[in-house]
Amino acid sequence: MSETRVTGADVITAHQDLHSEQGALRGEHPGRSRNPVIKVADLAWLEFQKPDLDRAEVFARDFGFGITARTERELWLRGTFAGSPCMVIRKGRTSRFIGPAFRAAERADLDRLARATGTAVRESDVPGGGKVVDLLDPSGFPVQVVHRGEQLPALPEQQPLLLNFGTNHRRTNAAQRPPREPSRIQRLGHVVLETRVFARALDWYLDTLGMIVSDFLFLDGQRDRGPTMAFVRCDLGSVPADHHTLAMHLGPGTGYVHSAYQVTDLDSIAAGGEYLKARGYRRSWGIGRHIQGSQLFDYWRDPDRFMLEHFADGDLFSCDVEPGWAPMSTSGLAQWGPPATRDFLGASPSPQRLRDVIEALRGDNEMDPARLFGLLKAANS
Repeated sequence: MSETRVTGADVITAHQDLHSEQGALRGEHPGRSRNPVIKVADLAWLEFQKPDLDRAEVFARDFGFGITARTERELWLRGTFAGSPCMVIRKGRTSRFIGPAFRAAERADLDRLARATGTAVRESDVPGGGKVVDLLDPSGFPVQVVHRGEQLPALPEQQPLLLNFGTNHRRTNAAQRPPREPSRIQRLGHVVLETRVFARALDWYLDTLGMIVSDFLFLDGQRDRGPTMAFVRCDLGSVPADHHTLAMHLGPGTGYVHSAYQVTDLDSIAAGGEYLKARGYRRSWGIGRHIQGSQLFDYWRDPDRFMLEHFADGDLFSCDVEPGWAPMSTSGLAQWGPPATRDFLGASPSPQRLRDVIEALRGDNEMDPARLFGLLKAANS
């Protein structure tokens, strides 16, 4: 359970000094399943489709990915850490996000998952082989759960700079000159998705994949209707896991919002950002530090308009930390940094966005006028 400390006459809970202003009220969503089918260990990779793999590879190298495999039809990207690839890009007519793949903790988990969902375990087409179960979440995203046969070896790291703090002088007679070069991606951290069926999708990930919620966000004046965003982590028991491996929020559309990739430190983020800017890429928002998750962040758009994040220094929670609850607002996205941009918020009107709104309000989902106006209010608060 979350720790409670008493200081004088004040009661300080983990939700006040750890990650959120408050915890759940009686009867609110517990943020975890009592009896999940399995507990996934991590996010393995993300799958995209793009028409121009050459252009995708140029951006991937500039952003800091390594290339683990390339054919006429596929591009596999990786980080420096040992393990699985970060991303696969398959050649296709249009640019689109296909779905995420999660890593099973054990091979037997795939058999248990297949039995519970009425699916089958198949051979994986990933370089290095392995087994996979194919699922479909309530939003319509294809979700793979994989157990790999062969792991990628580690690659050389981008070393953190040696910093001086106050009277702690660890660096003398030496200057700091971080090179302007691509930030070297270490690993895939998380993916953020938008859905019209937030509550159903959230419960599916908790019940099926055994994930647990770190933080809930709710709309002003609508807390009694439940949360509209969740930051969800893997349940590794007493082993700390990323504050969120998956984040989802209610919205008029169904799709990919962004994905995040860990780099060494703030200098890696900043120097890599200068390199991207010099190469003509567009920053979406940054540099800053988030509130939920605490990551240092910097968001960029690739040539196909997908948003990708460099991050460092994120929170790690073990299984005994309960969900925090906080109001959803733009001002609550960062502890410091420039104001969130309209591009990052997806607030710029477009024909597709207007079609999404109309379709959502007419459809059988969780979007209604009150929810829509609440989201618009949050985007401007």
